[in-house]
Parts: sequence; structure tokens; C-alpha cells
Amino acid sequence: MLVQRRFPVHLVFKFALPILIFSSLWAVFVFGLYAYAGLHFLRTPFLPIATLGTAVAFYVGFKNNAAYERFWEGRKIWGGVVNASRTWGNYVVNYVRPGDQSEEAQQLRHALIHRHLAWVNALRLQLRKTSRLHNKPVPTTRRRLENHAEVMRNDWDKELSGFLPAEELAQVSAFANPATQLLVKQGQTLAEVLREEKMDLFHQIAMMEVIQEFYALQGKCERIKNTPFPRQYAEYSRIFTRVFVVLTPFGLLDVFAKQIDIAQTALDTIAPVVPMVAASALVSWIFFTMEGIGDSSEDPFERSMNDVPMNAVCRTIETDLRQMLGETDLPGKEQPADGILY
Repeated sequence: MLVQRRFPVHLVFKFALPILIFSSLWAVFVFGLYAYAGLHFLRTPFLPIATLGTAVAFYVGFKNNAAYERFWEGRKIWGGVVNASRTWGNYVVNYVRPGDQSEEAQQLRHALIHRHLAWVNALRLQLRKTSRLHNKPVPTTRRRLENHAEVMRNDWDKELSGFLPAEELAQVSAFANPATQLLVKQGQTLAEVLREEKMDLFHQIAMMEVIQEFYALQGKCERIKNTPFPRQYAEYSRIFTRVFVVLTPFGLLDVFAKQIDIAQTALDTIAPVVPMVAASALVSWIFFTMEGIGDSSEDPFERSMNDVPMNAVCRTIETDLRQMLGETDLPGKEQPADGILY
């Protein structure tokens, strides 16, 4: 997630340059066909194209709103993970063998807290296990992902080994959905503590309800991850935008045609091409950018700069819960990399 207040200028130019080059060359080509090849039938009234642009803008706006809703829902879900995790930590500290400060009791609380931290990070890693960005033939995207690989912390064994014993980590990693199995183990541990009469039944029920909430939050994340943004909305938005951009120079001919028709010299003929190309490039950049914003926001659990910052959320949860256990050797706050918080 971009955390800088202003969008970096170099990114603006990097994304805008290909659009500006394409639209400018296309506008020059259309201008040349009209002014020098004598294809005057290419001159199209500007009003129908402007009306088409209005329709495309409404459609792209609808798509962007829907895409943003997916991102915001993902962020709200992880906000729920934070709140439920704090509740879990509070319950573990106060409900599991309350008042017992023996080493055995402390180890039990430690195991319940750290297994939960393993679940949080396992869920994060599972959501990022596959990424549509890796299938895109965009070298700059791949380079950025490789440059930030260490910051993104996507190594399964390295990320979870600090929270689980090696045997338990190997056991849960063998399942198709390790995060689900970690919650199963939490429930089994609570059941065992209840059988040993070291926890009140009502407290065990309350903690199982929190586990139920974790399952619900995990399911919501998986629903977003496994249900792509409706392609009819995404693809037709892209198609309509491209059609409008291609037609724009033909409509601009109608605006600048009078200057071309009354030109007396070659220099007079060339003069109108500058404002026409500039107008076409500007309109194309705006529409392509609006369409691209929705495209980049539709999948909130990718390894991208528009991702929900799950690394930072997991680190916040880890800090809060480990402090509840009285631990002091804590990791530092997650820091942005190049203005991006992962």
C-alpha cells in the first residue's frame, strides 16, 4: 500500500510515458492521413465522440468504485483480525489457568499466543501464495517484486519457524490449508485444558467463539482471493477505453479542420498538429489512468504496491500479543520500502 501523501512523480511519468507516446503517434498518423493523404472522410463530428467519452467515464467510474470496495473490504477484514487477535490474547492471559504463574502455565499461554501468531502469518502467506502479477509480462513489475522480496517476507519456513516447534510446523505445512489446521490445534488445546479442569467451561466457550470468528475472517479473505473481479466489468471497461482513445483524434480533426483547410503553406498545415496531438495525448492519459486505477485495486491480496498491508498488520498483532505475555524482545515496526508498506 502506498503510504506517501503525494503520488511519486517518477511513477507518474513511468506509467504515463507509454500512453503519451502511443497516443501522440496515433494522433500524428491520423492528422497525416487527413492533411496529406486527402482522406477527408476521416473527419468526424466531435459531439458523438464526446458523448461516447462521457459514457465511458461513467462506466470506468462504476468499475473503480467496485474495485475500491474489494480493497476496502479486505482492509476491514484485516482490521477485524487485529481486534479479534487482541481479544484472543486477553482471553489467553486471563482465562487460561488464571492466577497460575508456574512455568507450565506460562508455557501453555506462550504456545496459544505464538500458535495464533503463526495462524496470522500463515493466512497472510497463503493469500499471497499465488499472484496474477507474476503472469504479467511487465519487466518493471517483476523487478520491483524481486527488489522488495526481503521486505515482503514471503518465505514460509522462515516466517513461521519463530512461532511453532519444528515438528508442529512440518505437520501443519503438509495440509492443503495450514491456517485452518492451526485453528483446529487451538481448539484441541482448549479442550485438553478443560478436561484437566484448568479452565472454566464458560471461558472455554468464549474462547471457542473467538476461534469461530477467526474462521469467519479467514473465509472472507479466501472469498475475495478466490473470486476474481467480474471479468465482464473489467474487460469491457478496458475495451471501451481503448475504443474511445482510438476515436479521439478523429473527433479532434473536426475541431482543428478549419485551420488545416485554410492553410496556405506547409508550415501552416503543420501548425494545428501540435495542439491536436497535445489534446489527444492528455485525454488518452486521463482515461487510461482512470481505467488502470480500478485494474490495480481489484485484487487486495496480491504482492503489489496496492496490496492490503498485511505484513504491517501482522507485525502490529505480534507486538501487541507478545507484550501481553510480558515479552520484551520484540521486532521493530514494519517500515515502508520506497514509499510502499507491505
